[in-house]
Amino acid sequence: MELTSKQRAQLRALANSLDTILQIGKDGIGENLVKQADDALEARELIKGRVLDNNIDYDARAAAEELAKATRSEVVQVIGSKFVLYRESHSKPKEKRIQLVKTKKKSEK
Repeated sequence: MELTSKQRAQLRALANSLDTILQIGKDGIGENLVKQADDALEARELIKGRVLDNNIDYDARAAAEELAKATRSEVVQVIGSKFVLYRESHSKPKEKRIQLVKTKKKSEK
């Protein structure tokens, strides 16, 4: 699912108040980190991560894109060494999920 700019803006606003729960250190992106991110996305839908200074293999953009691919999520935002990922939860009841703004489809002429 590709996010629209309005949905991305909505998620960025929600991410402002989040704490960083995922840290990519010198070990990089391994199986354990992917599992941790996957579990966090299922529970929270929106997570904030950070690439630590001791990691020389990744910048925040590359780390976010690789982690998004591994967890089937979307990169919402990358600023400096921090990034935000989003994936809709399937275990939460529909009313407790993040409600994204709906996109209007253009009518065909």
